Amino acid sequence: MDRSTADAAGAWEAPERYSLATTCFPLQRGDGDPTFAAHPGGLWTAFRTAHGPASVLLTQNGDEVRARAWGEGAASAVASAPALLGLTDSWAAFDDETFHASLPRLVREARRRHPGLRLPATGRMVDALVPTILEQKVTTVEARRAYRYLLRRFGSPAPGAGRIAPAGLVVAPTAAEWLRVPSWEWHRAGVGPQRSATVMRALRSASGLERLAEKTAPEAATALKSIPGIGVWTAAEVTQRTHADADSVSVGDFHLAKFVGVALTGQRTDDAGMLRLLEPWLGQRQRVVRLLLLSGVRAPRFGPRMTIQDHRAH
Repeated sequence: MDRSTADAAGAWEAPERYSLATTCFPLQRGDGDPTFAAHPGGLWTAFRTAHGPASVLLTQNGDEVRARAWGEGAASAVASAPALLGLTDSWAAFDDETFHASLPRLVREARRRHPGLRLPATGRMVDALVPTILEQKVTTVEARRAYRYLLRRFGSPAPGAGRIAPAGLVVAPTAAEWLRVPSWEWHRAGVGPQRSATVMRALRSASGLERLAEKTAPEAATALKSIPGIGVWTAAEVTQRTHADADSVSVGDFHLAKFVGVALTGQRTDDAGMLRLLEPWLGQRQRVVRLLLLSGVRAPRFGPRMTIQDHRAH
């Protein structure tokens, strides 16, 4: 294989001012995620498909987005690329004039600055679920360090890594491979027995998990929450990535409710308060949250120290 001749390739027209980096940002678990690598015109990623692993180069050139893939799963990976890139995600209802007018000025301005933002859908339940479980009740730094360790220890080199794809690019373990991780390796990674047990419990029905990709986001979230150890936060974080879930809100997140409260009212709030604030945009709440996160507002670490305008009525 060589870089100029991919095993499969595709190209699509991008939405106005589309940003590949902004759209795909939630899929990457920090800068050190070894299933991703930087590229001057986009990014590399590697994952397993039903037909085998693939290394995928995603690039953007003006109004065209391209995917080139290498490996046994190349054709399947390219077929999944439009959803992965958020190109199948429609913002028509959000951008409807009546709905748009109901939004806070802060959100309308963020949408104006990011008209090409889309929500990505990977359809890969196990790949989204494992790192999300690792993020339960610990800091992001701890969770991502654990995930990096486990991927480097038990992941597989991506097709062409070091020759076509960047050296160190890996494919995450399969469900069966995750289930074979011994208890002492979870311990070395800094993952406590509660979280590792949740991973094991969830992946024992991996085939059923992957079939959830064919369900609606609410149906998938309900099924996930039936697994002991998986609650509202975990289910929401997963379906946001696997289904481009336009409405799910990460209730239970340590920072999110405070941030949304400050962004919309200037005051911190709790989960119940956040849901009340977002209720007018039911069905589109995740889009509102994504745009708030892109608005430039930052929640003060020790509480509001300045007057912040209430944006809800504007």
